[in-house]
Amino acid sequence: MRFLKYFLLNLLLLLALNLHSQLKSPDEFLSHKIGDEFTPHYMLVDYMHHVADNSANVIIKEYGKTNQKRPLLNLIVSDQKNIDNIDKIRLNNLFRAGLPDGQSFPEFDDITIVWLSFSVHGNEPSGSESSMPVLFELANKKNPNVSSWLKNTVVIIDPSINPDGYSRYTHWQRNVAEKEANSDPDDREHSEPWPGGRVNHYLFDLNRDWAWQTQIESQQRVKVYNQWLPQVHVDFHEMMHNDPYYFAPAAAPYHDYITKWQGEFQHLIGRNHAKYFDKEGWLYFTREVFDLFYPSYGDTYPIFNGAIGMTHEQGGHSRAGRAIEMENSEILTLKDRVAHHYTTALSAIETSSNNATKLIEEFKLFFKKPSLGKYKSYLIKGDNSYKIKDLADLLDKQSIKYIWTKDGASGNAYDYQKGEQGEYKIQKGDLLIPVNQPKSTLVQVLFDPETVLEDSLTYDITAWALPFAYGLQAFASTNVISAEPMTSVERGLTEESAPYYAIIIHWNSINSAKVVAQLHKKGVKMRLSSIPFEIESKKFSRNSIIITKADNRNIKDSLLQIAKECGVDEMNMMLVNTGFSDAGADLGSDKMGLITKPNVLLLSGEKTSSNSFGQVWHYFEQVIDYPLTIIDADRISSVKLEKYNVLIIPEGRLGLNENELKKIVDWTRGGGKLISIGYANQNFTGKEGFALKEFATDDEKNEAKKEQELMELSDRFHAYEGAARRGIVNNVPGSIFEVKMDITHPLAYGIDGKYFSLKTNGLSYRPLIGAFNVGVIPENGRTIGFTGSAIKKKLMGSVSFAAQNMGRGSVVYLIDNPLFRGFWKEGQLLFSNAVFLVN
Repeated sequence: MRFLKYFLLNLLLLLALNLHSQLKSPDEFLSHKIGDEFTPHYMLVDYMHHVADNSANVIIKEYGKTNQKRPLLNLIVSDQKNIDNIDKIRLNNLFRAGLPDGQSFPEFDDITIVWLSFSVHGNEPSGSESSMPVLFELANKKNPNVSSWLKNTVVIIDPSINPDGYSRYTHWQRNVAEKEANSDPDDREHSEPWPGGRVNHYLFDLNRDWAWQTQIESQQRVKVYNQWLPQVHVDFHEMMHNDPYYFAPAAAPYHDYITKWQGEFQHLIGRNHAKYFDKEGWLYFTREVFDLFYPSYGDTYPIFNGAIGMTHEQGGHSRAGRAIEMENSEILTLKDRVAHHYTTALSAIETSSNNATKLIEEFKLFFKKPSLGKYKSYLIKGDNSYKIKDLADLLDKQSIKYIWTKDGASGNAYDYQKGEQGEYKIQKGDLLIPVNQPKSTLVQVLFDPETVLEDSLTYDITAWALPFAYGLQAFASTNVISAEPMTSVERGLTEESAPYYAIIIHWNSINSAKVVAQLHKKGVKMRLSSIPFEIESKKFSRNSIIITKADNRNIKDSLLQIAKECGVDEMNMMLVNTGFSDAGADLGSDKMGLITKPNVLLLSGEKTSSNSFGQVWHYFEQVIDYPLTIIDADRISSVKLEKYNVLIIPEGRLGLNENELKKIVDWTRGGGKLISIGYANQNFTGKEGFALKEFATDDEKNEAKKEQELMELSDRFHAYEGAARRGIVNNVPGSIFEVKMDITHPLAYGIDGKYFSLKTNGLSYRPLIGAFNVGVIPENGRTIGFTGSAIKKKLMGSVSFAAQNMGRGSVVYLIDNPLFRGFWKEGQLLFSNAVFLVN
């Protein structure tokens, strides 16, 4: 018996040694050495599996796939005891945060969690390249310091947050690279083509999408992130190749709700990084450029979820290639960039391990602390079932608690629409979000109607309150609002056998556009009411979609079933048994005009903004599921425009020549609809046939010119120092502007008289002559967030959205981009109006 035990013990030891001996470094496993060339994503994935297969203390999990079906991976690394109890550690951590999915395992209460995210921007590849040596160092057990760290630390590695973008960049690099790395900045490997690898399949910046989760990668990643909630999150990036390395502490402004400890740890980790960089003589900087304000970054979203989040930026980016000469005549290599990220990754783990007790203590306090802001409850009115459901879906993704209310009490609170105190009445179907909950900080960050900016020299948008983004009436209360929860009720659709003359759909949310898009695909003919009307004592607004059996004779017997398949239900439709109106127009009136089925052409390519193009592309394919044709903008002169009736031009500078411009004008006059977004409108400003002019009168033009001259005269006496800060008077980083809408025009259908626009450009046009000024910023209108004083003065009174009749066609001028980053739901409705409703 003793011999058998001895034999088995030695056998297990032999197997363990054999298993470990099979573990290879990246240089041993790959077909190249790290830094000599770029590693394709499939090789990166293969190496991650290799390490997991040959390391007992490493777990690999595929948490999802990209649009292009590449795997999204997490590697979990720790001491063997921790790995054997990994789910208990995870559940105990959620218990620390007070989340309902948590479960107490006090024996693991000394374990901290560090999450390392690499290359959210695919053309910042040194992150993903460095993930391989970092993982190897954690797994090979030869470094006693690492082994010590892993006793009280679980490390989660996401080696490539953006595989599609990373693959776009690395495949291009491998295609154009010469045999030897060429450090000449003029070489082609330093000039990445459009659209670049920074963005994902739909050309979205995933580092701006953590909170909004519009993209499939973000949705899957954040779901897993919220199942762990690490104490430390490090996001690995690159910037321009001449820049030294950047690490924490971050620059101002910090958001008001960032705790003292979250700021202090930034300094702790920065000093530890500096120790290693000083030893090697590597350049670095801190506390500049990269702030902690906008809530949807890879550093701030973790911060508002209890972590210490931080960005690490290595000089390099897409332009650096495998090697590039810098302005100081030194050569920056890919190996250098990998070494720097490798060093800060291990330093971050070391600092976290050495401060684990404090990290865990402060993490617990974060989720137990009283609310930092003045508001205690947010009441979202349920007047629009689909808009509020969309919001609830986002809250579910964030693990934010809320209740659906029954009819309840009245009170006074801050009215988002009015911008002042107002009276509310709790009604059935309202959404009540208490601040007193584990996700308290995130709730306040996302819902506070005003943001407090300590420094206006900021890096990104400065306003984002969700009730404005979703077009919902809401109230923020400084008192705790109590209400009785309602049990949700499923709604069905009237049976096909019920008699009816017409189906009338309420056009009041992006869901309406989804339904209409599917009905078009099924060949259903629809009408749009241009005036309010009443039938059978039922009142309908001017933006009603009407489906009659008379217009759809071939499918009239299955019309209701088709409508159901397309998303029509009792929340967004009504049946009527007659076309005879009690008030307004009959259903056969010319006030109920047929809706033209859009046949959409979208321009893309180097002359367009990749982000703006991607937002439109994503809207059609993923938001409303409607077909479109995409061509390079350079082909506009050769394509047969008459095949299409909608032409969409995303932001960009097309540089249209005279013949191309005439072709677009002739097509529009013949019945086409041109939709121009943001800076694309400059292609048509002041051009013959277009109403778009910066000034409506010579007096307006002369007055603006005079003000500009006075400003330039004043600037003569400013010191050189502070020029960047003075320049922000003309800066629009992203703020919310109140826009007054003409609700009688189809471009404003489904939107109340006020639209809160997320303005991200300084384009200013006085109300147009010869066009419908559908959305205008009032001279005394509200603004939320930071806008430079000089540009703000220009923008007040300017037009945000306009429509012009041109022959038998029309032009829609979207001066503000309603699809910006894909999270402004009310903007998606406005864009849908432009696509489907404007003639």
